[in-house]
Amino acid sequence: MGGWERFNTIVYGMLKLAYLNLLWVLFTIAGLVAFGFFPATAALFTMVRKWQLRDETGPVFTSFWHTYKKEFFKSNGYGLIFTVIGYILYYDFTFIGMNSGKLTFLVPVIVLILIWYMITLFFFFPVYVHFDLPFFKVLKQSLLIALTSPLELIQMAAACGLLYGIVSLLPGIIPLFSGSVLAYAVMWIGLRAFDKVERKKLKSVENKTA
Repeated sequence: MGGWERFNTIVYGMLKLAYLNLLWVLFTIAGLVAFGFFPATAALFTMVRKWQLRDETGPVFTSFWHTYKKEFFKSNGYGLIFTVIGYILYYDFTFIGMNSGKLTFLVPVIVLILIWYMITLFFFFPVYVHFDLPFFKVLKQSLLIALTSPLELIQMAAACGLLYGIVSLLPGIIPLFSGSVLAYAVMWIGLRAFDKVERKKLKSVENKTA
């Protein structure tokens, strides 16, 4: 690939990510944010997964809208779970802070739950759009893959930190690249983690049958 072709490919990829990010923002707002964020993010991850697996079918808007409608209620069910757990954790930390010195024995337990919560959230969308799993098994599988993929987990956290730093310096890119770029990075890392898990399973089966 020549220099000009490579440049065109990069520009085209950036335009696609910008367009996808605008769809994510618009559909999140269309769902009044609270009810739009999870289905719009599910559609966002579905699209970047298709691009990475070279599984593009039909116009971007049509595919995004179809996924948004299809996953609206189910994804909002997960959104409710994450929101409730997040609120409980926030309330617990606030309550302990207001009662300093009295309930410190609970802090390690709550911190552990918070860690589980965060790492499950990191892998949730990649697992959700990649596997066809029953409702609660998505949460379980997200946590299990996160626990067995520490390197990928660190990479996801680093990607989030890097993007946060860039957005802090260049807030004007938020409507164009914030969500789509992060989703692309997280999905790419997630697919690598899934591939490693599958290879470990195959190796384990081969060892048992050897």
